[in-house]
Order: sequence, then C-alpha cells, then structure tokens
Amino acid sequence: MKRRYYLFALLLLAYTCLIPLNSIAAEKEKKKEDFKIPSHVLSISKENTFPNSAEDQEVVEPSALTKDLLKKVEVPIENPDLIKMLNETTLKPSPIAVGYRGMIYVGRWPLNYQSSDTNINWEYQQINSNELNNIGGEKDQEIYYNQQEQRNVKGALTNKISDPEDVKKMMLLRTKEKTNLPLSYQSIIGKDTKKDNSYTVPIKKSGSLKAYAPAVNEKGKVTFGEVYIQLKGSKKTIVVKNVTKQGIGAWIPIQDHVSFSFQLK
Repeated sequence: MKRRYYLFALLLLAYTCLIPLNSIAAEKEKKKEDFKIPSHVLSISKENTFPNSAEDQEVVEPSALTKDLLKKVEVPIENPDLIKMLNETTLKPSPIAVGYRGMIYVGRWPLNYQSSDTNINWEYQQINSNELNNIGGEKDQEIYYNQQEQRNVKGALTNKISDPEDVKKMMLLRTKEKTNLPLSYQSIIGKDTKKDNSYTVPIKKSGSLKAYAPAVNEKGKVTFGEVYIQLKGSKKTIVVKNVTKQGIGAWIPIQDHVSFSFQLK
C-alpha cells in the first residue's frame, strides 16, 4: 500500500514539474507565431522595380587572441566594430617582462544590446492607394496593386544615444536573429511595381486597395563601458570600467514586403 502511495506521489510531482516547462515552451512557440508573415502581407522582391540591396551585417569572428580576452571579461562584448578592432590589435608582451604593468585605453564603447520587446506593425507606413469605381458598371471588376510613385521607407532609432551607428548595427543583428525577417533600415518600393493578386469590386460598389510598408518596433537596452587592455608581465586582459545602461528603441522596415488592405464602399 505504501509503495502505491509513493508511486502516486512521485507521478504527481513529475506532472506538476512538467506543467511550467510546458507553459514556457508554449510561450516560446506563441512568441515565434508573432513574427510569422500574415496572408495579407506579400513579398515583392521579384516584382519590385527598384532592386533593394540587402543590409547584410558583417559577422565578425573574434580571433584566437580576442576570444581569449573576451572569455575573461565580466561584461559581454558583442559590438562587431570593437571585436574587429581587437582582432587587428597586436599585443606581444615579452615573456621576460617581469613586473611590467600597463593599461591601454581603447575608448568608451557600446558593448552589447539586450532586446526586451519586439513587435511588428504591418501597416507602419502607407505607400500606395489604388481606387476602382464600379458603381455604374454592368459586371464585377478586378482591382490590382500598382505602385503609383516610388517610396522610400526609412527606419531610425527612436531616441538619441551615443555611437548611434554601432547601436543600430547591434540592434539589427539581434532583431534579425530574433524574427528571421529581411530587415533593413531602408526599403525602397519602385514606381510601377505590380502584383498579380486581385480583389473583386462588385457592381454598384467602389473599391479601395491600400498598400503599407511593414516595420519592426524593437526595444531594449544598450550597455556602455570604458574599455582598457591591461598588461601584467606576459598576461593580457580586458578591463571594463564605468559601465552604464541606456534604454533604446528603433523602427526597422521589413524589406520588399507590402501589406494590403482592401475595402468596399
């Protein structure tokens, strides 16, 4: 009888432990769903009359020396420009430099970006409107998307911050990784870009087909710090001092994608 009781208690404990894990997994899955492109948003990468160049950020791999230096630093360093600079730095203290000490000031840098909230506005900016009046018509008609004028949709940081270009790079890298979307701080939709998708305008009705450029609203924190390379004899370490954090946000357009809204009157 006792064995049955212990077995039941063990199973109950295992079940209750699994509940939070399942809920965490469900939450992660739900978050992934947020970044799926809905059916009313279509790619125009092939149809776009303006060939956008993808904003592929350079992924800088740290050298063996830089990897060794980054392992020992307390504050994570993810800034690709800083990593690139460290890669290009040659440090070869003499192995017989007993008692040698030195501190090289590298500068104050944005060290890393931590994302706290990522949302998508599928109607970030209206870029086009096509109208069709079928009030006096004798049969149903079709309305199609036809871009009337070239539109340049630009993203930007939402508030002032030091080293904005470095910050933009880190935010773009993290947001691309998080959403798996073709993001860029600029998306141009060329004049006369067309799409085959059609919308029916019945008789005695007028139709309006509006097109929007979607964008990601990204929010998080940037960590800043003064970076030093410390030399002690033959040993080298990175020291970060005066660490501060600042909140930051950005709008980043989804390149070569258009969101459509069709209305009848």
